[in-house]
Amino acid sequence: MLSNQILQKTLYEMSDILECNCSVWSMEGELLAAVGNEKAHIKKLVDSFITEDADEKYLYTEKEALFFVSNEEKPVYVFVLEHQGKMDVSVSGRLCVSQWEALLDMNKVKMDKNRFMQNLILDNLLLVDIYNQAKRLSIPVEQKRVVFVIEPKSEEDEIVLELVKGIYTSGTGDYVTAVDNGHVILVKALETHENYETVNEIADMLINTLNTEAMINVRVAYGTIIRELDKVPESYKEAGIALEVGRIFYEERSLLAYKELGIGRLIHQLPESLCEMFLEEVFGENDETIFDEETLATVDKFFGNNLNVSETARQLFIHRNTLVHRLEKIQKYTGLDVRLFEDALTFKIALMVADQRKYEKQKK
Repeated sequence: MLSNQILQKTLYEMSDILECNCSVWSMEGELLAAVGNEKAHIKKLVDSFITEDADEKYLYTEKEALFFVSNEEKPVYVFVLEHQGKMDVSVSGRLCVSQWEALLDMNKVKMDKNRFMQNLILDNLLLVDIYNQAKRLSIPVEQKRVVFVIEPKSEEDEIVLELVKGIYTSGTGDYVTAVDNGHVILVKALETHENYETVNEIADMLINTLNTEAMINVRVAYGTIIRELDKVPESYKEAGIALEVGRIFYEERSLLAYKELGIGRLIHQLPESLCEMFLEEVFGENDETIFDEETLATVDKFFGNNLNVSETARQLFIHRNTLVHRLEKIQKYTGLDVRLFEDALTFKIALMVADQRKYEKQKK
């Protein structure tokens, strides 16, 4: 069915052209949209038309004309013209009905495409069904595409779906949909010359547009570029992995590309048993919680300064010996001297593995 917004907008246009009031009613006799004040006698006319004249397509009275609007030969609306006897209601009414039914057909195709893309994204279709339905819906099978997943940082930002739909319309070969309440999915068609640099620019634009125009903070992730329609689920899954890896390891990032997740992607895919074994190897009977926030913040800054003791001490406004003492605390509990590259790398990975395990436990 058509949204109330489309019903009302179309009615305003018809009313302006015909210079009369008009309204649309449901098959239950409920007023859905109108131009002009609601009149009790029209409600009675509509109820009578629905119950008594179901086999007729129209009903003319001295000042009103009622028409059934059908979808697939089944009446779905009643369209009412308040003509006051000043027009050829037969021609005007049938033209309006034709417009309503064309809108219903277009909406059906749009809904069919949306349903198809949702099933495709969720990998619910057989290969033969993908090709058959794509042909029926005039969706190109061979085309460069990439899947974006847009996640509002606040769960209350439900307006994101409508905003992204406003930016990308299905007529351009792009599809905007959602398969859950927390994420918006954009299947973006690409030109043959467009590459990951272009995709990165699109993601940046989405982040900036939603932030500046709607004051909504979002995280945008995307998968790899694909060339066949049946590969859309793969790009979607990759975008989902990028989002998840970002939540665990790169919380400060708003843009996440599956191809640029670094070591975070590798750790995310490690089996649970290997993670447990590695953490036990590094921390022994303890775990990373034996270190206070100050120590962890210090070593993070130390890593960020490429293991430079003097520069780290300067940025933390502490004496060099104080920094060395904090780093030696790590060596005391783990046997790792993080001033050495190999030990620093081992400790950094151990912290990331610990974050991964913590995330997995919270999910359960």
